[in-house]
Amino acid sequence: MYTATFIFAKRQFDDEFHRLDALIAEAAKATPGYLGEESWENSATGLVSNVYYWESLEALQSLMRHPAHLQAKAAQAHWLAGYQVVIAQVLRTYGDAQLDLPLTRLPVPPPAN
Repeated sequence: MYTATFIFAKRQFDDEFHRLDALIAEAAKATPGYLGEESWENSATGLVSNVYYWESLEALQSLMRHPAHLQAKAAQAHWLAGYQVVIAQVLRTYGDAQLDLPLTRLPVPPPAN
C-alpha cells in the first residue's frame, strides 16, 4: 500500500481550479487501486495536506498520468503558493479501530523482503 501526500499553500482558487479538482477527484475514485483520501488544514500555517491511499504504486502512477492531473500540474502556480508531494510505502498501521479511515478498513500486508 502507498500514500501520496500533497501539501500546499493556497492562493486564490477560480472556476478552472474547481473544475480540474473535481475531474481529478472523479478520476482518482475511478482508478483501480484507489483506496480513499483524507484532507487536513493547519490553521497556524495555512498549509493544506491531502493524503491519497493506493493499493499499488502503479495505481498511483496511473492517476499521475491522467490528462486532468497533468493540466492542473502545469497550471499549479496560478492557484498554489508552493507545494510538496510525498510518496510513501505503508509498512503497517495500528490503532484502536474507532476511526473510520481508509487504512483502518484494510489490512496492510507485511513488506516483501
